[in-house]
Amino acid sequence: MSGKKHMPAKLSKERMYDVVRRPLITEKSTSISEHNQVIFQVSLDASKPEIKAAVEGLFGVKVKAVNTLRQRGKAKITRGRKGRRSDYKKAMVTLEEGQSLDVTTGI
Repeated sequence: MSGKKHMPAKLSKERMYDVVRRPLITEKSTSISEHNQVIFQVSLDASKPEIKAAVEGLFGVKVKAVNTLRQRGKAKITRGRKGRRSDYKKAMVTLEEGQSLDVTTGI
């Protein structure tokens, strides 16, 4: 690695909506919102610079950091039939100091 900074990604509005699918509202995500963090479900092919640009573009906030993880889908059995939930990607977005984001209201 040469240590170069990534240029901010230029995204169209429809790509922003494709990258950021929905906020994840759970007990854990509610508790970390006190630390200026928000959790979103994002597309599997989204990169961290794309996620940062999409959140800043859609919600008008400054993003400090983005952490991601891939959540594997569970194998489930319903009425004797085996099935599998889809894999998805989560993004934990840390906002700059003084920034806030209320995910319970619509865009």
